[in-house]
This record gives sequence, structure tokens and C-alpha cells, in this order.
Amino acid sequence: MSTLHQQTALIQSKTIIFITGAFVSNDCWDEWKPYFEQQGYKTLAPAWPYKDAPACSLRQRHPDTDIASQRLANLTAYFTAIVAGLPERPILIGHSMGGLITQLIVQKGLASAGIAIHSLQPQGIFTFKFSFYKAGWGALGFFTDTRKTYLMSFAKWQYAFTNDMPYDEQKEAYYSLLVPESKLLVRDATTPAAKIDFKRPHAPLLFISGSADHFIPASLNYKNFKKYSHHQSVTDYKEFAGRNHFVLGQPGWQELADFILNWLTKI
Repeated sequence: MSTLHQQTALIQSKTIIFITGAFVSNDCWDEWKPYFEQQGYKTLAPAWPYKDAPACSLRQRHPDTDIASQRLANLTAYFTAIVAGLPERPILIGHSMGGLITQLIVQKGLASAGIAIHSLQPQGIFTFKFSFYKAGWGALGFFTDTRKTYLMSFAKWQYAFTNDMPYDEQKEAYYSLLVPESKLLVRDATTPAAKIDFKRPHAPLLFISGSADHFIPASLNYKNFKKYSHHQSVTDYKEFAGRNHFVLGQPGWQELADFILNWLTKI
């Protein structure tokens, strides 16, 4: 499903900030950065606080009290400061939790456009799909010590991120990218730290979902998209068949990147 709008004004920004999601290293953008740079964009993919190290090193530090202390408000402020420090309003491309942070920064008026890939839902948006709860329940860490990080098992990774991919590809992705995560951060998606004013005017915003995503079902992304109600602001949606939550590294990711590049030239 896709809804697209066209306007006469083109986005002038040539700077892209890639915002990483939870559970993975910012190395997940390693192929996306040069792909967009070849089209004339300057790109940045900042590591999260306490995560500026290879994934294997971060896993060795688990349980990590610094990462465990991470909260959504602080993480949003961290990326907001990066964006505000640039000479022009950048294009934001975020995945999962990074998609939610993209939405939060777009509503501050600091971005020229936002692309939310399989975005984590803002406060007040829910789904009753079983896969969503099965994929994410462990990360919430209820009845466990929140001073300790959550480290996703390989079995959970196979279900939540890389479902329907060959075993060898699942394993390679797990050891290359998986990092410990804050349980409190994951819970913060249900709090005012994740609140979006859906009636506020905003820069062009594109939602991308995947039909095979267990973690953030396409129906949840569509609800997120449909909540935006400012009719003079561009809000678009595109669902890709067969895409799971590992969409950034799933074979054929270039199809999404090309769609985004095309969208940026038409809004």
C-alpha cells in the first residue's frame, strides 16, 4: 500500500542523519551510507551514547550499567543536539526506535524531511498482534533488574529480526550487530517521552513498513501513519512485501533505499 503526494518545492538539504534503533550497532548503516553518498548526500550515522564500540566489545561488557541507564528522553535530546548543531536542517532516516526518534525530532521542526523505517510506535498507539508481544516482551525486562542490560538470545533474534532468512545470514547478522540494550528505554515508548502531536504541521514524513516484520508489524506502522492529521503537511506510507525487522541488512535493501531517494526528489 502506498499513498504519495507531490509538491513543487524540493528538499534542498543534502545532509542525512541515520538514526539507529535499539538492540543493534550503528554499523547497520555501513552499506546505506556510501549508497546515499554516491547520490551526492553527506551522511552521518552517530553511535548511541555508551555504544561507540564494535558490537562484539559491547556484548563482552554485558551487563553494562551505563547502557542500562539509557532513557528515551536523553537519547532524543542527544540526537536533537546533533541535528541542531548542523548548518542546515538535515534529512533524518531512522529505523525502529530510531524511527520514533525521527518522528520526535521532526515535530520539533529541526528536520527538512523524515523517513521512519519500521518505526517503533509513539505513546498511545497499540496493536493486538501476537508477534509484537512475543518479539518484544523479553526486552521490557519486567521482574528483572533494570540496572542490568538485556541481551537478546539468538533464538529471539531469529524470530524478532531475521525471520525467513537463511540460518547462516541470521547468525552472521547476530554476531556482527547485536548489542545489549536498556530495558527502561524500551519501556519508555509507552510514556510521555514518546508523545507525538499528530495535529502539528511537520516536514515531509515517509513511513516504511514490511509485511514480514514480527517486531513492528506493518499494521502498527500504518496506524502510526494514519494518526497524522495536518492536511497541509506531507505524510506518506509504503509497505514492502517480505521485509522483516532486519530490513536494513536484508538482501534487497537497495529497493528501499531507491524508493527513499526517489521520494526525496518528488516532495
